[in-house]
Amino acid sequence: MGRKILNRKEMRADFDAAERKKKEVEDVDETEEEDEDEDEDEDEEADDEAADGEEAEPEPEVGEDEGDEAPPKKKKAVKPPKPEKPAKKTRTRTPKITRLKVVWGVFNNSNQRVATFDYPKRKDADDLAAKLSNDKKTTHFVQPVKEPMEEKEKEKEKEKKGSKDTNPDKK
Repeated sequence: MGRKILNRKEMRADFDAAERKKKEVEDVDETEEEDEDEDEDEDEEADDEAADGEEAEPEPEVGEDEGDEAPPKKKKAVKPPKPEKPAKKTRTRTPKITRLKVVWGVFNNSNQRVATFDYPKRKDADDLAAKLSNDKKTTHFVQPVKEPMEEKEKEKEKEKKGSKDTNPDKK
């Protein structure tokens, strides 16, 4: 089984989104720590004033509301929709199908074809290979070979000739 194909652009977008979230969390943590430090300072000032006999209420700082303690809402990264392009219709060429026939080939040691025989004439091919091996004192062997069929060309020529002879209009 093959591996799942990874989409690098989506992985990069996910990584960037995770980093943005991490930065937002760090920013929120830093602001909370600063708020805690300020609260401690205010508590110490309040204790000092209480010791003096005066009660002091901590004043909220500018831009800080009492109900605004929740962290800001995180916005999701929205990708603009991609316009869909119509698929291009490409013409594919149909390969020319050539029919093959098997014939027996008689070969010498150099793999050169010496003779060919039709498929049903295997015995004749073997006899020729044996005769050539004895006469020339070299090895000859028989092997099947696939060749393109030539019958279609002959049939087309016959049809053309036959159509001329049988056409009653051309007399």
